[in-house]
Amino acid sequence: MRRLRLISFASAFALITLFLAPFQWLLITIRPVWARTLPLYYHRILCRLLRVSITSQGTIRHNQPMLILSNHVSWIDIVVLSAVLPLSFIAKSEVRDWPVFGLLARLQRTVFVDRERRVKTRQTNQELGQRLTEGDAIVLFAEGTTSDGLRILPFRSPLVGAAREALLGGHPDHEIMIQPVCLLYTHRNGLRLSRADMPHIGWYGDMDLLPHLATVITAGPLDVLVAFGEPIAFSAGSDRKLVTRQAETEVRRLFDACRGYAQ
Repeated sequence: MRRLRLISFASAFALITLFLAPFQWLLITIRPVWARTLPLYYHRILCRLLRVSITSQGTIRHNQPMLILSNHVSWIDIVVLSAVLPLSFIAKSEVRDWPVFGLLARLQRTVFVDRERRVKTRQTNQELGQRLTEGDAIVLFAEGTTSDGLRILPFRSPLVGAAREALLGGHPDHEIMIQPVCLLYTHRNGLRLSRADMPHIGWYGDMDLLPHLATVITAGPLDVLVAFGEPIAFSAGSDRKLVTRQAETEVRRLFDACRGYAQ
């Protein structure tokens, strides 16, 4: 049964990806703004294939530039968030060259960051700022790494400076919204996830990707909460470190609230 499930998923994934990828590439080439929406529907299909059920809490302002600051548990986060609203991601530069996943990241117009060369932070911020100025919503997994899903790690602030670059670049609204978001995986097969279950959900440490992917595909339906917090206005005079701490505090509040809701 496990093998049949893997073959079924792989076949459907390959068919859908091979069919839609050329259209997305064409949209990126012709007019990038049109390329925001197709990944939304693509990832909704993937959620169905993975049997991931999403419950959203809170409201979010659509069709405006946003830097989304979220906690990070697993590669599944990307599929989940991409199925909720049109967005792109910030990822480490190595992802660009990953087989299959690197291509998917490029097709979603991911911004790649070289973490080993801090001198490039300003260049990356300028690129992010330009994307925000154009009205994109960009996700920054602000912890800088994945966790076990049982806690929120401290948020890092350097890339939040992208919001200032957008303002300096002449964004007409004179402010960018920093949107705190919390992800919490709650149930598998209708049963509340325990601490012992989280290594089968979270992808962290030195876990290999493909075995983890196979586990997620075959382990049964998964429920996840996506909670949107109170947005934080970032203006040219804002302190990025302070704004980052405010976003972290809000995500921690959401995390505690979601755990109570999921009981």
